[in-house]
Formats: sequence, C-alpha cells, structure tokens
Amino acid sequence: MDEGLTTVRRVIRAPERWMQLAEARALFELGSFFAASPVLRAVGRGDRHPVLVLPGFTQGDRSTAPLRTVLRSQGYWTHGWGLGRNVGPTTRVIGGLDTRLLELFARHQRRVSIVGWSLGGIYARELARRHPHTVRQVITLGSPFRLIEGDRTSASAIADRMAKNFSAEFTGLAVAENDKPPLPVPSTAIYSRTDGVCRWHTCIDEQGEFHENIEVRGSHSGLGFNPAVVYAVSNRLAQPEDDWRPFDAPILLRSAYPHPAYFLHAR
Repeated sequence: MDEGLTTVRRVIRAPERWMQLAEARALFELGSFFAASPVLRAVGRGDRHPVLVLPGFTQGDRSTAPLRTVLRSQGYWTHGWGLGRNVGPTTRVIGGLDTRLLELFARHQRRVSIVGWSLGGIYARELARRHPHTVRQVITLGSPFRLIEGDRTSASAIADRMAKNFSAEFTGLAVAENDKPPLPVPSTAIYSRTDGVCRWHTCIDEQGEFHENIEVRGSHSGLGFNPAVVYAVSNRLAQPEDDWRPFDAPILLRSAYPHPAYFLHAR
C-alpha cells in the first residue's frame, strides 16, 4: 500500500427502517420467555456469587426484572443497579455505578459478574477496566461498544437531546474500542443480526482466549428476556471462576445459536 494512502472510517448509520419496525416482535419474545421460564429456572447451577444487571438506555431495573428473577432462582445473588432510569452517562450515573459495584464486592466478598443490556453493557466494560479486581466477567446484550461519537443508532435522536448532561470523563463512546486496553476479565458479547436499534457489527468483540461472541435470533428490545439469551447468560455464569471456557450449546439447542462473527480490524 502506498504510504500516502489513509483509511477513512465511514460513519455508522442506524439500522434500516424495516428493522426498527420489526422490534415489535419483542412482545412475542416476552411470551416465549414466560412459557420457557420453568425450564430456564431448572437448568441453572448457581454458585451464589453476585451478579449486577445493568439496563439499557432510557430503561430501569423493571426492564431487567425477568432476567434477574430467573438468575436468582438458579442460585445467584442478583442485583439491579438501583439508579432509576438510565438517562445516559451522567456524572451521577458513572459515580453511582462505581459505588454500586464496590458495595456489592464488599458485601459478598466475591468478584461480581456484570450483565449489561445495550448501553448498560458499555458501562459494564468500562467498570471492568476501572475495577478489574472486583469483576468476575462481563456479559453484554446488544451493546454497541464499537460506536464512537458521530455514529448513529435508532436511539441517537433521544441521546442527542440529553447529551448536554453526559459526563465529559466517560470514555465509553469518546474513545474508540480499538484504542482502549483489552478487557482484563473474560467477556461474552451476545448480539443479533436483526437488531433494530444498533448495527450488529458494532456489538461484537475480537476473538481471544477469554473473549467470545454469541449470536442469537431476535430483536434488540427483547434481548433481556429472549430464552436463547437467558440460557446463554446462565451458562456463562455457571462456569467456575478460574476455569472460563467458550460457549458450547447443547446439540438440541444449537439451531438457536448461529455461527458467531468476530470483529476484524481489516474491515
């Protein structure tokens, strides 16, 4: 390649309109969750370590209640974030997350697994970088952690109106993922190619010894209660703390998990 050539990164746009409209299928995913919840509760093997579940943008603990209920019944100390509605990375939210994580670590005297939905997953990755000694693993659900300022999602118009309140110290979107240090803890990025809120390729990680992607079929709005997602989350949480291994779906469930993609810098 000529030395004078440079690579220009194109702005990432929101998903197509038809995909945004298809987010309504989250209601069917919720119905599937209630039908499958007795089975999901039975398959868990919780070791009673603490799990912190973070909601997506504009949502609160009520949105993560179905997932937390199943995980609690499986044998985990499951906690909401307790910060009300997720109004973006304000100074109050960022400080509250640090306090919440350290409080749970001190209370349980065990490292905390963090499950973050959408923007909540971006918070989770930042927490793991700031407090690696307190975090056991990070699991993200449709979290576009590869977005940077200027990129768009279907929620960007709302975020633009609230941006004046965001903390200037939050590096979640201000610094590109490629320019950040690797996550110091195991991570799982769960995503869907039919995500109607953010482009799926912004939600995937690079392949690594302790980093994986899991693809599911479904909407962005239903990821927190999609039965395939809930099973994958409980499977990841059930691993021994010092023996992390990549996800391997049972034969009878493999059709629910397409072969995952991984981020390549060359693209």
